[in-house]
Amino acid sequence: MNCEHFGRCGGCTYLNIPYEEELAIKKQSLKDTLVGYEHLIGKLLPSPNVEGYRNKMELAFGDEGKDGRLALGIRKRRSFYEVATPENCALIPDDFKRITMYVLEYFRATDETFFHRKRHTGALRHLVLRRGEFTGQVLVNLSHSSELNTPLSPLVEGLRSLKLDGQLVGVLHSVNDGVADVIKDENTNLLWGQYYYTDKICGLTFNVSAYSFFQTNSAGAEVLYGVVRDFANSGDKALAYDLYCGTGTIAQIISSKFENVMGIELVEDAIKVAKDNAALNGITNCTFHAGDVLAELDKNHIIRKAPGTIIVDPPRNGLHPKALAKIIEISPSRLIYVACKPASLARDLVALTEAGYSVDAIQGVDMFPRTPHVEAIALLRRVNA
Repeated sequence: MNCEHFGRCGGCTYLNIPYEEELAIKKQSLKDTLVGYEHLIGKLLPSPNVEGYRNKMELAFGDEGKDGRLALGIRKRRSFYEVATPENCALIPDDFKRITMYVLEYFRATDETFFHRKRHTGALRHLVLRRGEFTGQVLVNLSHSSELNTPLSPLVEGLRSLKLDGQLVGVLHSVNDGVADVIKDENTNLLWGQYYYTDKICGLTFNVSAYSFFQTNSAGAEVLYGVVRDFANSGDKALAYDLYCGTGTIAQIISSKFENVMGIELVEDAIKVAKDNAALNGITNCTFHAGDVLAELDKNHIIRKAPGTIIVDPPRNGLHPKALAKIIEISPSRLIYVACKPASLARDLVALTEAGYSVDAIQGVDMFPRTPHVEAIALLRRVNA
């Protein structure tokens, strides 16, 4: 696919080379990062979909250049305000393109301006789009400041009348008057429909709210979680912890392998969704706790019953040193580490191997085709009690 913005926007890196070459580059990157474990890194598992795979996009309002027209899309490299409109974007599904261009034309017909990050003026901030890869359900969330004067009811009606491959299930808006250029889970209200969309992963159904974490590549997530489930086959089957569990996808996917699974996640909304999804899937052996991972692990009613397996899927910066120390203290016989930033895994492996863990396997998965990002899942076994 050709894109006029390639090289200037912050989206793609490898759009100009064959996918097989991209996979080879990423495999070598894993080897360069995980020094000492190169012999464990085999074939990099590819994404089932190379184009149009993203089920979530956070698009920014800006301009097409200094004093240019209002624009909506992906921020260009080294630019505060210029954005690349996504008509030919290789990463997003066609429904996202149709919705984006409709919203853009709607506001181009008004006097609304984008929120200026230095002057702190203007109303339009972001458009967040979410989609169920296997259901086609689409959720739209418009983020704007309280300076917005344009009525949103006609926008909703226009969105509902769009011809989509999937189905629009909800339109929300979030009022954000903060100065930081962030998308916040505050002051969000429903304009039409429902607050969540539904997707299916590994045979299970998940309702995903506007701000809940969910893997960005649903088909790729099935590959990733399949590896986690295979790794979870070994070791003690009594109790497992799923740390940084988000909406509880991993906990529920591995639930058949264990007597009980406990998920811990900081975001309360995600935990509520996890509980609802477990009930939706008829899973009764998963419990979920909202709170800081370290604080929750520190609670006596949790650490009295030591798990045989701990699965961690931490943020990009990896495990907090105190959380890492607490996991080592709990001393599970198996540890499965899902790393969206392999460099963080490499750092944490130093402490884990010093604490008596061996690395039995490392599997790379390409979750983000056409970008430099690659995920790695490591299986560790305690050999020194």
